[in-house]
Amino acid sequence: MTVLELRQYKLHPGRRDVLIELFDREFVDSQEACGMRVLGQFRDLDNPDRFVWLREFDDMDGRKRALEAFYTGPVWRAHRDAANATMIDSDDVLLLRPVRPESRLRPVGPRPPVGATETAPIVVHVAIWPGAFAVPDEGIGLYETEPAENTFPALPVRTDVNVTVWFGRSPQPGGQALRLCPTARSMLR
Repeated sequence: MTVLELRQYKLHPGRRDVLIELFDREFVDSQEACGMRVLGQFRDLDNPDRFVWLREFDDMDGRKRALEAFYTGPVWRAHRDAANATMIDSDDVLLLRPVRPESRLRPVGPRPPVGATETAPIVVHVAIWPGAFAVPDEGIGLYETEPAENTFPALPVRTDVNVTVWFGRSPQPGGQALRLCPTARSMLR
């Protein structure tokens, strides 16, 4: 079963677009070359200093191998200082698994190329509830806390919560919790 990281970064004021440009140019393809899938990168529509992104792995062992390869590799070493300079906090990370195999997020179409500027005219909604929660509509994805131990402790994950996370998509702004606008290279569009 797959493992998903829901990563929410608190950024220095006015630095989000700097991180997005660097991330889309340098970190998407290089992470995927190491064995992970970058499913989506987003601007939080309600917080201009938050960057949210989703990264998927086949399993916890694959997560460990992929993260070790990326964070000891040349792309991260070359650009980590520039990325870290945009961030106040990058430790708000939920480690999740699909509630059922069919509730896994599925990308739509091929990833736009490096340099793409057109964003999708949709809003991705993310609702996070404490504990198990009955969700009537699966939307585009439904996840729960992955209870396995973090196999890559150099990147902390939150262990203080047990949550259900719902992902949905709409053509109009609205909704509650996280409202995310996909970046130009986001696979969730």
